[in-house]
Amino acid sequence: MIIMRKHFHCLACLLATTACADELDYTPLGFSIEGDRIIAVGEIDGPSLDTFEDLIENHPDIRTLVLKHIGGSVDDEANVAFSRVIREMAFTTVVPGDGLVASGGTDLFLAGTTRVIENEACVGVHSWAADDFTATDLPRTSQEHDRYLDYYDDIDIDSDFYWFTIEAAPATGMHWMNATEVEK
Repeated sequence: MIIMRKHFHCLACLLATTACADELDYTPLGFSIEGDRIIAVGEIDGPSLDTFEDLIENHPDIRTLVLKHIGGSVDDEANVAFSRVIREMAFTTVVPGDGLVASGGTDLFLAGTTRVIENEACVGVHSWAADDFTATDLPRTSQEHDRYLDYYDDIDIDSDFYWFTIEAAPATGMHWMNATEVEK
């Protein structure tokens, strides 16, 4: 279930995230506790899940993950593993009004059993790339798509959304979803 609050504007988010596309210049995912919520900021990488699980050991009753600014991931396999744990633990994922999820951050947001996008939040999608090809270079039958298609299937997201994300913008760009796209 997605709860969308009003509409959102992404101009400020777009201006604030031009550096997010550069995987060499990233801030590892960090967490803080605010009341009964975990606040996440940074990019998802290999240690993200371990860091999160250490935090949960000390705060086992928290089930809301606020994605304040998640520009993406630098490790797609780690992102899918982390996202699956969020889903298994039945977290609510929230993108606050001054928040942003893009790329792998959007995949993490989708892991929530309840998803909240607040007014003026930004949600970005684009194609993924490997060393010598991009997702859109491959036929739809390629096994390279399976990691994402299997993940989306496991969290009850229609595979059409995967195809939308990789076709919406090239790997070097970002498509900021409008309210109609988020609703769909």
